[in-house]
Order: sequence, then C-alpha cells, then structure tokens
Amino acid sequence: MAEKRDYYEVLGVSKDADEAALKRAYREIAKKCHPDIDPSEQAAEKFKEASEAYSVLSDPEKRAQYDRFGHAAFEQGGAGGGFGGFGGFNAGDMGDIFGDIFGDLFGGGRSRGRRSDGPMKGANLRAAIRITFDEAVKGCEKEMELNLKDLCNTCHGTGAKPGTTPSTCPKCQGTGQVVYTQQSMFGMVRNVTTCPDCQGSGKIIKDKCPDCRGNGYVTRRKKIQVSVPAGIDDGQSIRIRGKGEPGLNGGEWGDLLVEVDVSEHPVFKRQDYDVFSTVPISFAKAAMGGPVRIQTVDGDVEYDVKAGTQTDTRVRLRGKGIPSLRNRNVRGDHYVTLVVQVPTSLNKEQREALQAFDDAMNGKKPEGEKSASGTRKKHSLKDIFEKN
Repeated sequence: MAEKRDYYEVLGVSKDADEAALKRAYREIAKKCHPDIDPSEQAAEKFKEASEAYSVLSDPEKRAQYDRFGHAAFEQGGAGGGFGGFGGFNAGDMGDIFGDIFGDLFGGGRSRGRRSDGPMKGANLRAAIRITFDEAVKGCEKEMELNLKDLCNTCHGTGAKPGTTPSTCPKCQGTGQVVYTQQSMFGMVRNVTTCPDCQGSGKIIKDKCPDCRGNGYVTRRKKIQVSVPAGIDDGQSIRIRGKGEPGLNGGEWGDLLVEVDVSEHPVFKRQDYDVFSTVPISFAKAAMGGPVRIQTVDGDVEYDVKAGTQTDTRVRLRGKGIPSLRNRNVRGDHYVTLVVQVPTSLNKEQREALQAFDDAMNGKKPEGEKSASGTRKKHSLKDIFEKN
C-alpha cells in the first residue's frame, strides 16, 4: 500500500497554519475535486485525501497527536493510542465539515441531523467580467448574457406532464432520506443519506413534462445587468441574489457571483485604496522648483515641486485615491514618485550652460559669450533645458 502523504503537504499549508488557513485550503481543493464537480477517480482520491487531512488537523486533540506521532497516532495500537481507521475520519466528521465548509459551494450545505426533504437554497453560480481601471475607480453598469435556469411554463416547476402529478417515492416513503446501518469498530453505526431514487424530493415523476424532461426548469439565454460599485478591486465578486440555481423542496434560489477582472493601467498602480504613479521632472525643475502637472484618477492637478528635490522623492496627494466600497466619501491617497531625468545627449548650448552652472557651483567665474552688441550673454539653465 502506498505510503500516506503528510497532512500539511496534502492541504498545502505550513505546520503553524491556523484554523482559517486550514479551512481555506480545504475549500479550494474541494472546489476542484468534489465528486459533484469532477467525477473522475483521480479527483475523488484527492478529495478523499484532503478530507482525511482536514478532519484531523481541524481537531485540536487529533492535530496534537498527529504532530507528535504522525500517521502512527491513528493506526490501531499506534504510539498515540489511535482514533480508529482512516486517520480519525468518519461519516460523522463529514456532516460537520460540509455544514461548515461548503455553505456557498453546494447551496447551503447539509448540517448533521437536518432533514433533506426540507427547503434547501439552490447552489450559487459563478461568472466573470472584465472592466477597466477607470471603471473600477468610478463604478459602472455592465450587461452580461448567461444561460440561466427558469421555471418551466408548461409544468410550472412540478416536472410532471400536464394533467398528472408526482407520486410519493416508495423507497423513502416521501421523507427524502434512507437509513442504513453498518458495523464498525465502535459498534453499529446508523447513517442517514439522501434517497437515491427521488434525490431527496420525496416524489417520483412517472409522466415527465415534455418541455423540461421532469426537471421543472428550462435553461434560457438571459441578459443580466451588473452594477459595479466604485472602488471594487481585481478579484472581488459582486453578488446578485436569486440568479443562481433553483432551490430544492421550495427553497430559495441561489445567487450569481460575478468576479471582477480589472485591466492594468499604463500609469497607475493600486494597493488597497491607494494609488501609486511615477512622474518625471527635469534637472532644472528639480533644482529650482516650480509647478508640474500630475495625472490622477480625477484628472490632472498642478503640484509645486520644491527647490532641491531629489530623485525618487515621494509626495502625497490626499484624497486622490480609490473610494471606499463602504463609504464613497472616504478615499485613499495618491502617492507620486518624482524621478529626476538626466539628459542623455546635449547640444553645444546646453553643454556650455551646464558647464557654466558647474563652474558657478565650484566658485569659478563663467566666461560667457559676447553678443553682437559686445555685451556678454548670460546662460539660463532653466531656459536652455526646458525651452522645448
């Protein structure tokens, strides 16, 4: 038999991972490998392996035993006394795990002891839209076309052919559940599961509706309006209630979760609600100071550069960042890095002006040049380097 992998390795977490990190890691694996999502044998094995790892590491007592003795803690007669087979993982654990972990993923989950014939919320659907950086800052309206389920107009959701009605399921007697017992090392274990014949509805449809084929719902192409709030960030989702999968046994519809993909901006970078950008300034402007125009998410603003500004100086424009999702009146800041540009090529006039400047800085008297009238012509460093 193949050697078991380390539980922390299975979930992809460090040994000091807290409960939230464990839950998050297990949920991500389940999103990809749960049998309802990927029915392949390979996915089933990964899901089983991850479930076993989570059932141990999420229990403080079992985790302590595992950290001390490893897998031997759960082998019968092992160093830690053991918790039984399958690494302390059993059907009872699964009820708690699914009720806690998969609330959104599988339409509300089923907590242990809950009747499956009761109303259950439908599963959530996921979609994605791409928006520009500017649309993320200011908010916008988007339209999506999706295939969504709608109530069948022929049977009005019963799934039965008009003129007929569903009958009570003979296997579960209308309860939607079947009970079976099995022998374990702890004695007889009673397990309750969803009826495989009626899928938990308690009803059997003998004469199915010809339009929906007994599902009670038909799939239609629909246009959905998505209101993108100002300040949303890349990877965040917008919840549109009631646009997901239909509920079971009269339960409410699931939701549509629209993930937002924000395109990169050529100038701005975002971090939380703050904006960052870089603005080049000339050597003369950095030395003598003066106004520069800075591009912000609200348009250009004028900023007075202080004389003697060094390259990579960062300035802060308060309230020029991204609006908060919770309060549009609260905004982040815009941080601008001023970068002094050094000329890569100089003409004769520029070289002479720069030399005169260097001589003056070193206490030398510049010679200058004579004009046609015989007077000496003064070099203006700012005029020469910024006249274009």
